[in-house]
Amino acid sequence: MRRSSLAGLSVSVFFAMTAPSLAAGDAEAGKAAFAKCGICHQVGPNAQTLVGPELNGIVGRKAGSVEGYAYSPGMKKLGDEGYVWTEEHLDSWIADPKALLPTSPMALAFQGVPDADERANIIAYLNTFKQ
Repeated sequence: MRRSSLAGLSVSVFFAMTAPSLAAGDAEAGKAAFAKCGICHQVGPNAQTLVGPELNGIVGRKAGSVEGYAYSPGMKKLGDEGYVWTEEHLDSWIADPKALLPTSPMALAFQGVPDADERANIIAYLNTFKQ
């Protein structure tokens, strides 16, 4: 009995150490932090595409897939390759868009959010807007 508990603990520790992790974000704090994103993007029931595409349902959505939005060639290529906006991908993109697509309009206009907690909060807020 004790042996199986230790084995289970070892597996749990292994996955905790090797899996990418995001801090659990605070959606309410993310709402305030989203203000810097809201200059170009909208979310919510009446969200529209502005300078950037609307972000309802962004978590789990294929990159470059909002109908009618004129994506950059790099973002179109990501989408064609099957790139999906997971929480981890969003975290990397929000942290430093230039690292993924150096010449995309967002990378040129947005410096990124260096604070991991703030990014987690923004992602938690985005998660409240499902398609």
